[in-house]
Amino acid sequence: MKKTTISIFMLLFFAVQGFAQEAQSKIIAKGATLTKLSGEFAFTEGPAADAKGNVFFTDQPNDKIYKWSAEDNTISVFMDKTSRSNGLYFDHQGNLLSCADLENQLISIDKNQKITVLVNDFEGKKFNGPNDLWVAPNGGIYFTDPFYKRPYWKHTEMELPEKRVYYLSPDKRTVTIAAREFVAPNGIIGTPDGKTLYVADISGQKTYTFPINSDGTLGERKLFAAMGSDGMTLDKKGNVYVTGKGVTVFDKNGTKIEHIDVKEPWTANVTFGGKDRKTLFITASKSVYTLKMKVKGA
Repeated sequence: MKKTTISIFMLLFFAVQGFAQEAQSKIIAKGATLTKLSGEFAFTEGPAADAKGNVFFTDQPNDKIYKWSAEDNTISVFMDKTSRSNGLYFDHQGNLLSCADLENQLISIDKNQKITVLVNDFEGKKFNGPNDLWVAPNGGIYFTDPFYKRPYWKHTEMELPEKRVYYLSPDKRTVTIAAREFVAPNGIIGTPDGKTLYVADISGQKTYTFPINSDGTLGERKLFAAMGSDGMTLDKKGNVYVTGKGVTVFDKNGTKIEHIDVKEPWTANVTFGGKDRKTLFITASKSVYTLKMKVKGA
């Protein structure tokens, strides 16, 4: 009887400890649970929030961009035939920028769904397949260019010799190599002050930081975390959210502070949306999820 009592006590102790740890999360709202909005897509990617907190995301295999409404929590088709859009990001004028790898381009989509090609090639050679991007405060654009063979491509080999990070100047006239020597650069995000760039080498299983110089060039890379990522985002506290098997969160010093389990084969990307920017929006395999947070997106 005494042994049984002790066992029950221990079970209760660990259960209370578990609840206490959950309640003590510094970033997830109290009592919040991961909410599945829909699981009817082929593969979701590229979430980006507009000025109102609506989140746009892609279903690349079906060549569509969807919109999640921060107003009424509904999902609708924003655009069909999107040049196989993948990673998305809004520029300072409200245009939706896209890594569109039908023709391996960087494109801009205005509110009327008119497409303008921003980047078509580098030194006359086709990009490997722009994957993710970030717009700096000065309007310059950093984007990753790994190589993932698509069934709709006519080519099967890279025209460029490396998988790099590129920088498109604020006037949209010049593309330069921002960083190189990656296995496969993928997720990318920068700080709101425009001073630091995070780049995930997903195949190299590393995430790096780079200081951003005043002319847009990058300084010396530093290892941030021994984990790669598909997509990334930041919150107001400087925490970095990386994806793959769920969402793993590191503080600004590279210390792991949270893991959000997502019951899907792969978690591709993440961003903050909602009217108050406290909704974490997650694209994972065939589904999209939301999670209420204590912190706001950066």
